Amino acid sequence: MSTRFTITKLGSQGDGIAAVDGSEVFIPFTLPGETVTAARQKDRGTLMSVLEASPLRVDPECRHFTECGGCALQHYEAEAYRHWKRDKVVHALKGKGIACEVEALVPCAPHSRRRVVFSARRTETGMLLGFVRALSSEIIPVEECPISLPPVIAALNRLRALAGLVCATPKPFHMMVTVTASGLDIAVQDAGKLGENQRRIASNFVLAEGFARLAVDGEIIIEPKKPVVQFGSVAVAVPSGAFLQATEAAEQTMADLVGKHLSRAKKVADLFSGCGSFALRLAAKSEVHAVEADAPALAALDHAFRFAGGLKRVTSERRDLFRRPLTFKELNAFDGLVFDPPRAGAEDQSKQIARSDVPFVAAVSCNPVTLARDLRILLDGGYALKSVTPIDQFLWSSHVEAVALLEKPRRRR
Repeated sequence: MSTRFTITKLGSQGDGIAAVDGSEVFIPFTLPGETVTAARQKDRGTLMSVLEASPLRVDPECRHFTECGGCALQHYEAEAYRHWKRDKVVHALKGKGIACEVEALVPCAPHSRRRVVFSARRTETGMLLGFVRALSSEIIPVEECPISLPPVIAALNRLRALAGLVCATPKPFHMMVTVTASGLDIAVQDAGKLGENQRRIASNFVLAEGFARLAVDGEIIIEPKKPVVQFGSVAVAVPSGAFLQATEAAEQTMADLVGKHLSRAKKVADLFSGCGSFALRLAAKSEVHAVEADAPALAALDHAFRFAGGLKRVTSERRDLFRRPLTFKELNAFDGLVFDPPRAGAEDQSKQIARSDVPFVAAVSCNPVTLARDLRILLDGGYALKSVTPIDQFLWSSHVEAVALLEKPRRRR
């Protein structure tokens, strides 16, 4: 049975919110000001029809929108969408009492995402490859994806065929596909244990199709070409499944902001460094100490530095910064610092940074809430917030990246 609702605002995940008898009902794919009908179940609603549409409603770019669970806001006019994403950062900062002018959102172009994680499953009618419907385990097969780089979409049929070759389980599994300079890097997870015949057939398929690498559950099955990405002027052979920023353009924007802020620093710490997207760019002007818990990522960074020319010294340290953050005494050896933690943020590390004398700090985050928490710690420790720039690299989703730049006057010694 459907009920009539009036949408008053958008929630943090991009769902429309209707106020009903003192409670809120979340209805995906709706916009503020719209009157809709929806089937309600507790605090969730399934959109049935739009009776009065918002003037900001536009036609979605993808035929799979509302089904595949990947995008939440393709129906939102572009300028309004960008304002909404910027406001997520503004509201998170205000929630921690931080008053700062937030820059306009740096937009994300369609067809630019270089890494896509598909879900796959063998069925009686064949191999499914696609994305999971929101709040469901149902896999929606896809024929297009306007956020992804064209080489991924052009390979959909071949990727589906490869999924069938490596599948050794009736359960769903994942296939991560990354566009690199060497070709598609494919990492399969939870597809079951491969038999020797499967390995041979899958390897021959990878060779025939020109893919760069196939790994299954972390084991490289075949690697005809080292998958390489470019961080500034440095080529890096990335490990299978290693963290990369979602789009090259967003990564470059973040690197430009960080690099300019730390340009006067002679010695820089890069915390949660990954494979070196910041460290290897910063090393063009500064000595860099990269700290990261993931050993393969750190090894890739170190190898790239050793074979690159024209860089200042780059040292590396394997260290779990959640369990053992760099102390303020260790940090005082640096005059610049960048940290880019996972979504959980870097609360304990921020407490040490706040106690340090590092004059220039850049905080990078994909979670405005934990960023605001960490910035509050730094501000309470004497830092001044110079700028906050939100960056969209998760097009039409509710996620937003941000780069915050801070300074602290040097103490007299």
